[in-house]
Amino acid sequence: MKKLFFLLLILLTFSLFSCSARNSNDIIRVSVGAEPQSIDPSFLSAIDSMIYAVHTFEGLTTKDRNGNIIGGVAKDWEISEDGLSIIFHLRDNAKWSDGKSVVAEEFVYSFRRLANPKTASSYSFLISPIKNADKIMKGELNIEELGIEAIDDKTLIIKFEKPTAYFLELASVPIFSPIRKEFVEGNDNWTFSPDTYIGNGPYKMIERKPDESISLEINDNYWNKNSLKASRIDFIMFSDVATAYAALKEGTLLYSSRIPNSDIDALREEGYLVSTPSLGTSYYALNNTNSVLKDKRVRRALALAIDRNYIVENITKGGEKPATAFVPYGLKDINGDFRENGIKYFSASKEDYKKNIEEAKELLTQAGYPNGANFPVLEFKTNPGSGVIIAEAVQQMWKENLNIDMIITQEDWSVFQKNRQTKNYVVCRADWIGDYLDPMTFLQLFTINGAGNRVGYSNVNYDKLILEAQSTMDNNIRMSNMHKAENMLIGEDMALVPLYHYTASSMQSPKLKDVFVDTLEIRRFFYSYIK
Repeated sequence: MKKLFFLLLILLTFSLFSCSARNSNDIIRVSVGAEPQSIDPSFLSAIDSMIYAVHTFEGLTTKDRNGNIIGGVAKDWEISEDGLSIIFHLRDNAKWSDGKSVVAEEFVYSFRRLANPKTASSYSFLISPIKNADKIMKGELNIEELGIEAIDDKTLIIKFEKPTAYFLELASVPIFSPIRKEFVEGNDNWTFSPDTYIGNGPYKMIERKPDESISLEINDNYWNKNSLKASRIDFIMFSDVATAYAALKEGTLLYSSRIPNSDIDALREEGYLVSTPSLGTSYYALNNTNSVLKDKRVRRALALAIDRNYIVENITKGGEKPATAFVPYGLKDINGDFRENGIKYFSASKEDYKKNIEEAKELLTQAGYPNGANFPVLEFKTNPGSGVIIAEAVQQMWKENLNIDMIITQEDWSVFQKNRQTKNYVVCRADWIGDYLDPMTFLQLFTINGAGNRVGYSNVNYDKLILEAQSTMDNNIRMSNMHKAENMLIGEDMALVPLYHYTASSMQSPKLKDVFVDTLEIRRFFYSYIK
């Protein structure tokens, strides 16, 4: 009997050990950067925060593993003939992670919260197509006037100011997720506890350690949980990408969305580098309200004096393309690609770089700064990472080519984001990755009151072109206006300095399989597993 008991004890111990080892191996440990500014759906403002939210929340629509728009909380919908409204029918089995059913009124609350000027969301501009949204954001109407209504618990109608061809794709952006009022009201820290960070997405938070990690596991109440493979995902916070690289090589990390550009050749040789198409543009934001930078001749001079080929060939080295405009490749025009059909507002060829510099010097002279004389020292703000290395290269280019001095200030990610959003800078690192597959996702940013207008650009004619493009379903008018608008933004005013068009480069262990990265650079680890 004692022998039998002892044998059973050994088997139980081995079983527990094996189960523990298996569970440990099942944890997908990844990093998408440092501590996010916010993971509240209404306050998402960067790719990292979007990635967290897309795992824990779900909107009316979502994306499948091939990037196609499919029903999320909504099982189906009906678009009116005039394109001015959509009726969504919610799934009966759409539930929150605590088991409560998702109801239409929770979308109404979330959308109104996003549009409320008191919320001051930096992404609120995306709600502009919905009826009365702009007037509400300006404080001219009450939030109850927003064009969204719960007909009953499972039926929602959304009304638009004008036909919005891209709304079904826009609805998949996690800022349009439903939110539970009882957890949010009066609790600014609701996103920090698993008890209050209740989502309706594929995963639920089980632990959050600020500046360290966010741990997620499958939401057993998710309507489509059987499609998920990763049982647990640990997001590890790394502000230093070199530390992430070391963790990857040690095997304690399986994926990082940020890479050390100085080691990109080694990453490629070691089999860690993964590059996917991206719908994004890196640029330098120039504060157009600054006393020196308000002169468009100065802005164009700064743009022309940058050697983009040097940057993409010697620093980023991920297959990026030098940018001579703002809208990237990969967006459809009436025929063909919008960027391919568009204008190059200066030459990025190596042969023409000297000509660019000569033009830049002439523009500076016209602006009253011959050979950079009396030009003030520019302060450049960035967060730590590859942006510093690029800034150091541009710093040298501006000094050698224009005799302009620049100092580089590094700020923590959350501080940098806030300063950029509030235009508390002279020049700073910036980028934009589209939210949906239409050039409007880039060009609507720079309307006078646009929440995404980080540079303080102000041109009423630009606004008119964008408004007209947003008010019609006629693609001939839409695309023509958007080409004209980009010509004003870059060709005439050079409101910002385009640097290069992105590819999404990441570090990934060969052991990790099936990471889905869409062209908007949102990473989904739903289907990931370790092999």
